[in-house]
Amino acid sequence: MAAVLLMLALAIFLRSKAPPEAARLLPEADGIVYVNLQPMRAFLHRDRHAELKPPTRDPEYQQFIDATGIDWEQDLDQAAVALHRMEDPHGPNGPVAYSMVLVGKLTGPKLKSWLESHAAAQESYAGHTIYSIPSDGRTVRVTQIGYDTMAVSNYPTAEKIHSMIDRHRTAALPFANSTLLAAHYHDVPLLSLAWGVGQIGLPFNESGAIHVLGFELPLASDSTIIASVTPGLPISPGLLHLRVEEIAPTETVAARQYADLKQLVDVARILTAPLGETQANHGLKELLKTAQISQDRTRVMVKATLTQSALSAFTAEDAASPAQGSASK
Repeated sequence: MAAVLLMLALAIFLRSKAPPEAARLLPEADGIVYVNLQPMRAFLHRDRHAELKPPTRDPEYQQFIDATGIDWEQDLDQAAVALHRMEDPHGPNGPVAYSMVLVGKLTGPKLKSWLESHAAAQESYAGHTIYSIPSDGRTVRVTQIGYDTMAVSNYPTAEKIHSMIDRHRTAALPFANSTLLAAHYHDVPLLSLAWGVGQIGLPFNESGAIHVLGFELPLASDSTIIASVTPGLPISPGLLHLRVEEIAPTETVAARQYADLKQLVDVARILTAPLGETQANHGLKELLKTAQISQDRTRVMVKATLTQSALSAFTAEDAASPAQGSASK
């Protein structure tokens, strides 16, 4: 009995240290991003005045909801996304391909009918049906790998979707995951609601640099980055702590990155000071005011605090666009 209890305690401990199952199912990738939407929604809806307002639905999205009964804004609970750098960024597949594991209320005969009606081809692999759906010149492969879990990939070949199906067989093993997670997940803070590891700047790449909110960051798109969003403790004040850590190749490079980032934050504070007091602009000023930059050998870290109201402003579509436009100016 003691041995059984010890093994059970060990299994629980290992599971607590392991990445979320959705992330463990992802294939080998250059970057991984994970978001737990359930606590994020709870955080946004603590104050009815700071609720996240869903964007106006276009007719095509409304048709999808009517046909499948699935509303991503309400039914998606977790999303894990793998980023795959394409060899030719100007090729037909663009600079980045994506593989995703989506968890939530994402099942039912209506969804199956929709997939069958939109698929140009179907493939049977390891007991799963993979639907190939044309989208903007690319092929999106979709399969149901669990009663509440879907795997999606627009990688040029079926390699990545096959890998996610194969990994689902070993999902119970806490450390059966990708090389990237094995190398960097231990750097992700405990209780993170959202995090990213690896080359997560790839989607924001413009001419080799990362652009966010109109600012060009002094980071290459292929930089190794560990980013996270964690709730403030105690949770009642409604604060989120943002942390972005870059692993530089040498201490000399890290020192240069530290100086460049510090200068960028100082300049951003000056440029945003005269902006109008909209909710989004106020949130941006708050974020910059709390930003702190530090260096520890080859690692450069940026920390900032985001309030509930500021996060709501950034995530609301009608507020985000003016903020980006103002920051660009």
